[in-house]
Amino acid sequence: MASSSTHPLRHSVRDVARLAGVSVATVSNVMNRPDVVTAATQQRVQAAMDQLGFVRNRAAAQLRGSQSLSVGVVVLDVGNPFFTDVARGIEDRVAEDGGMVSICSTDEIMEKEARYLRMLQEQGARGILVIPAAAKLRHLEEIARRGTPIVLLDRASRSVDLCAAAVDDVRGGELAAAHLLGLGHRRIAFLNGPSSIRQCVDRRRGAARAVRAAGLDPDEVLVDIQASSPKADGAEPAIEVLREWPQPPTAIMCVNDLLATGALRALLRRGLRVPADMAIVGYDDIEFVSLISVPLTTVRQPKYQLGYTAADLLLSETQPDHRHRQVLLQPELVVRASTGIAQRRSASGDADMAGSALASSLDGVS
Repeated sequence: MASSSTHPLRHSVRDVARLAGVSVATVSNVMNRPDVVTAATQQRVQAAMDQLGFVRNRAAAQLRGSQSLSVGVVVLDVGNPFFTDVARGIEDRVAEDGGMVSICSTDEIMEKEARYLRMLQEQGARGILVIPAAAKLRHLEEIARRGTPIVLLDRASRSVDLCAAAVDDVRGGELAAAHLLGLGHRRIAFLNGPSSIRQCVDRRRGAARAVRAAGLDPDEVLVDIQASSPKADGAEPAIEVLREWPQPPTAIMCVNDLLATGALRALLRRGLRVPADMAIVGYDDIEFVSLISVPLTTVRQPKYQLGYTAADLLLSETQPDHRHRQVLLQPELVVRASTGIAQRRSASGDADMAGSALASSLDGVS
């Protein structure tokens, strides 16, 4: 004997029209062109939808040519707290246009990035915000030429064919290094990520610029260390390496806050004092770094504004007068307890203060 169906009844536009006492075309206008329908009719149709529990089929609407309300966001790692405020900025701006956001993580793997980009195109995404996993952008330019708007997120572009919203990472690296130099540090470990990521390259470039501005040689001051991972546990092997150097640095500059908190944890575990034995500077100013045992000096990025601006650029792509733009936001240095004046050894072997032998030549750095 056949069993009765347990699937709930899905009401149609015709059901709504019948209950509201209007035509199917009027219901369609309420959903798609409310400006051509009177307020009273809109209220009657909405009341019928609510009574029936009517849910609009967006997929079917897209097949009929209606614009998708979904915006894709492809980032390196959504687990990084940096993206929390960025994503909120994106979500708030997209919501203003009645849309929603789908977020994907590539883990810096090109194959994953390609798969997500293809899936978002197949689903008819209104547009895609991308933090590229590699330096080259040709594949993104090609997607844009095929009709799916692309905006680079947290990555400046030399291309005239793509909009981009980013933070000036060269300036950020410059601020962090100038702060350490101003405290008398003359040997600084730069704990970095992969060179395929533009942010890593730009922050290192900014640090070198600050060293040169101080009249010093970057090759003598900056010691590059490749982290095994851009997350906190990636700092552990680097700290072990530092202990073996005959001339260890007096400060560590980290490419992000996760590595900086990992470095802090590793140093404290080994009985070293921060900042007396080793100063640490992070990058991003994620929420919890002001609350840890040694509050972290870091470079603050305007994360929410970055996300909101990128989403605004993407949503403007459909405007007839749209012109591709590059928006470069500015970072700021936030000084907390993890940095202090560099220690040095006197001729007698006693520790004394190196002092601020170098006055910073950069605006905004004390």
